[in-house]
Amino acid sequence: MNYKDKKILIIGLGKSGVGAISPLINNGAILSVYDKKNIEDVDKEVIELFTRNNIETFLGYEPKNMKIFDLLIISPGVPLDLKFISEARDLGIEIIGELELAYQFSKGKFVAITGTNGKTTTTTLVGEIFKRSGRKTQVVGNIGTPVIDKAIESDAETWFITETSSFQLETITSFHPVVSVLLNITPDHMDRHKTMEGYGSAKARIFENQNENDYFIVNYDDEFAFSYGKLSKAKVVPFSRKVKLEFGCYVIDENIVIANEKGEIVEICKVKDLKIPGLHNLENALAAVATAYFAGVDTKSIGESLRTFEGVEHRLEFVREYQKVRYVNDSKGTNPDASIKAIEAIDGNIILIAGGYDKGSTFEKFIGSFNGKVKKMILLGKTAPLIKQTAEEMGFAEIQIAKNMDQCVEFAFQSAVPGDTVLLSPACASWDMYKCFEDRGEHFKNCVMNLGEKDE
Repeated sequence: MNYKDKKILIIGLGKSGVGAISPLINNGAILSVYDKKNIEDVDKEVIELFTRNNIETFLGYEPKNMKIFDLLIISPGVPLDLKFISEARDLGIEIIGELELAYQFSKGKFVAITGTNGKTTTTTLVGEIFKRSGRKTQVVGNIGTPVIDKAIESDAETWFITETSSFQLETITSFHPVVSVLLNITPDHMDRHKTMEGYGSAKARIFENQNENDYFIVNYDDEFAFSYGKLSKAKVVPFSRKVKLEFGCYVIDENIVIANEKGEIVEICKVKDLKIPGLHNLENALAAVATAYFAGVDTKSIGESLRTFEGVEHRLEFVREYQKVRYVNDSKGTNPDASIKAIEAIDGNIILIAGGYDKGSTFEKFIGSFNGKVKKMILLGKTAPLIKQTAEEMGFAEIQIAKNMDQCVEFAFQSAVPGDTVLLSPACASWDMYKCFEDRGEHFKNCVMNLGEKDE
């Protein structure tokens, strides 16, 4: 790894793009940056960083001469088909992302976790298991902390528990986790990947640099995801909540167990001991167990972590009970399949708040999952008209469209009766109205906590 005097263009000034600047400068790189934002829309501290380090900027306009660059480092949210990126590719210029860059800087071992749904919960749980076992652990990646932020200070004892998105995996070259995990594959990001095959192939890159000494953990119950196991050089470890396995992690007699390479059955904990609700979270727990076990973590640490883990913020997060109505924040439900799982996990009648940025998803399966549980749907965002049309065509007509989250919560409050659950699970990304799903979830929680203030 030698970046001295290399002319590098960083594309995208999100957390990962900005995080890459200092390590590259310290290694003697000659940096330029691009972002579609104009200079007045970029944080002043970031502009000062550019000025101090003599970094050339392309803000609000694209570079004209790509021949001057040796390397492009692309943030995950940047489409790879932009004209100037395609030009660089045609010129043979190397293109990587922040995940690959961080891997090249790091000295530790990687566990990489991907899938359409459950990544954040599984990554967080695996991180808790590793920490409890006493390992030096960094929980990083798509979960919020760029890998590059922790890679510089790592040593051989560091374990990077890494949530990886399909966008990040598109730009790896040498990234090599010792354990890789594929939780599931359901339709998402079709606006970028175009087809399920394209999406699946991007996810499957998680194991492309693994070898026979590594492990690939994969969902046996997801036929499409499991089919990628035949392409892996690593040892394939299935997990299943439905089937008894000869090898892998599964459920038997309401116990989570491992069938290991010696043919032994190792009990971890009882299913009823899990504090995270829903069958999808049982799958996440099975994946976490398999990941930790085959990474060599002791079973006591695994079992204790499962019995104490209470989930992650913005994923089926209980907010408040007000006038005998429960309010649940599932802003992390950014695609139809994630929201289906949230609906399945809730007992009783639901007032559902949904809608947001259009990623090219369809909503028939989402509406079909209501099964009499969802008694009313309140919609916001760009997808509101499409979801409303789909629902009405399928015979569901209890729908209101709101202009913002405050109105959504007010409409839900007016419609709910004691025993109901008001569930925010949008089935869509947040980018049409919010910076990220976390902002959307925080706004929902604030609106809920403000209920009743006018009357007090």
